[in-house]
Amino acid sequence: MITRVIRVENTDSTKELLQEAGDIIKKGGLVAFPTETVYGLGGDALNSQSSRKIYEAKGRPSDNPLIVHIADLEHLAPIVKEIPENALKLAKAFWPGPLTMILPKSDLVPFETTGGLDTVAIRMPSHPVAKAFIEAAGGYVAAPSANLSGKPSPTTAKYVIQDMDGRIDMIIDGDGVDIGLESTIVDLTSKEPMILRPGYITEEMLTRVLGSVAVDQTILSDNSKVAPKAPGMKYRHYAPKGELTIVEGDADKVVAYINAETEKHRKKGEKTGVIGTSEVAALYKADSVKIAGSRENEELFARQLYTFLREFDDEDIAFMYAESYNTEGIGQAIMNRLLKAAGHKVVTV
Repeated sequence: MITRVIRVENTDSTKELLQEAGDIIKKGGLVAFPTETVYGLGGDALNSQSSRKIYEAKGRPSDNPLIVHIADLEHLAPIVKEIPENALKLAKAFWPGPLTMILPKSDLVPFETTGGLDTVAIRMPSHPVAKAFIEAAGGYVAAPSANLSGKPSPTTAKYVIQDMDGRIDMIIDGDGVDIGLESTIVDLTSKEPMILRPGYITEEMLTRVLGSVAVDQTILSDNSKVAPKAPGMKYRHYAPKGELTIVEGDADKVVAYINAETEKHRKKGEKTGVIGTSEVAALYKADSVKIAGSRENEELFARQLYTFLREFDDEDIAFMYAESYNTEGIGQAIMNRLLKAAGHKVVTV
């Protein structure tokens, strides 16, 4: 398959190109496109064959649900059995934006899209190119992240092309993304709204709107024995080719431990990398040091995390180390992704 790459700088001058992309979706093809979170791999959410193609292109387990992307609130009702009050509250507060809601699905949505579940994950992205593309595609685009399953999600078209060239029909190059981490996922089918995947929309923000919200206890653990109700819950995700270890403890001890480990690998001729905060990054002696910014600016780190992991792959880094982050606010999402990328390998010093 020949994958066509189109450059879209704004939705006005490229309306015809986006319509071409939408027509590919309507015909059952696949198109990668930018959102404000990460790049998505889109297919027709209401076409079971399209969803199968998404799983095949990614090498993704078919019980890992896809997120249905819509561009208009009016498109919500046809794909769910009911719209609870909490869903309307969240839509008013955070849509369009990086929030996914899980609701009981209607018969319009095939089980291939939902991973065999009676529920459907839905979000309305705020990225203008994503919105125009979804509208051109008919209003319902199923889209996981546009990477091979298990690899770090792409935040630039470069890495979409690296993973998907020859596997899908088209890639929309719309520059880098704003947030860099996948959307927050909230399950509204349980007795109490529950966060299944943390993201830019934090627990504190959700609580202000809903009054209370529960957090799935597997977010920061390694429990993968249950069927995933949302993307990213069960399988190893976001992983670079090399081995990643998270190191937690006092800053001076973390630096000392990481430098001792990188020295051991250096003597063996093995390349090392470190993701560190600007407060201590100059102290690291690895082959590649990625500066995540200050601990006071976790949003900057979130935006760069997947790019750092991809760059380590480009640099053939065999062993990587990352400082631990707190689990409040967006730090919860950062740690969730780091733990998944590291296979929950954590060293406390």
